[in-house]
Amino acid sequence: MTDFPPGGGSPQGGGPPPPGGAPPPGGEPPPAGGPPPAGGPPGGGYPPGGGYPPPAPGYMPVQQPKLRPGRIWYLVAFAVFAAGLAWLIYGIVSLGNTVNDLQRVPLPAGGTVSLGHSGGFIVYYEGPGSQSGKIPPYHIHVTPASPGAAVSGLTRYGSNVTYNIGSHHGRAVLTLHVTKPGTFTITATGPQVAGAGLAIGGSIASGIVSVLLPGVPLLIIGILGGVLLLIIRIVRKRSLQRQYAAPYGYPPA
Repeated sequence: MTDFPPGGGSPQGGGPPPPGGAPPPGGEPPPAGGPPPAGGPPGGGYPPGGGYPPPAPGYMPVQQPKLRPGRIWYLVAFAVFAAGLAWLIYGIVSLGNTVNDLQRVPLPAGGTVSLGHSGGFIVYYEGPGSQSGKIPPYHIHVTPASPGAAVSGLTRYGSNVTYNIGSHHGRAVLTLHVTKPGTFTITATGPQVAGAGLAIGGSIASGIVSVLLPGVPLLIIGILGGVLLLIIRIVRKRSLQRQYAAPYGYPPA
């Protein structure tokens, strides 16, 4: 038997392949996907630099816009609410001090009070029946007790004002009109009721209004503002999520 002719197999002697990287005569080319020839351009689908292939033309990541209004507005709503709460606390404390500072005389014994300015003073009844309005019948008389003091009249109080602060429970019953300040004597005739007395001083009704008028609206504005802000942010956030919910991909060919 004889060997295959030299032209149909490998080169004799196992020598190196012909120059230029061409396959030997009668041989087969290197299998596809093998390493590229030395010094040749990158081939076989290897990416340059060992990285990932760049995105397809026309693809650009989109950044979601900032959600408006920002969270800083929560601080504004909280500041308004805190201002209303602080005003209410301050007003309640001031109202309590006003009630405590009223000048008091027992009934029916009476007594003296010192009124430092002209104008109207409110006379409150404190004692049994003050909250229900079932006040024992008393006849009150106010006369000047110091030189220069003058009083012009004593009239029935026209509104229904009561207070219940600490140990003091009272109802506004009369308005004392003082034309010149000074000391005044209060006398009364009527039944002897334990714990009954009169308190004279400024208007508690105006103090209540000054507490409620700014404080309560500020509280309501702060609460409603915070709730409205929360609703707006939730609605806009969901709208943005629906807008950017579709997955990004390569543009169609």
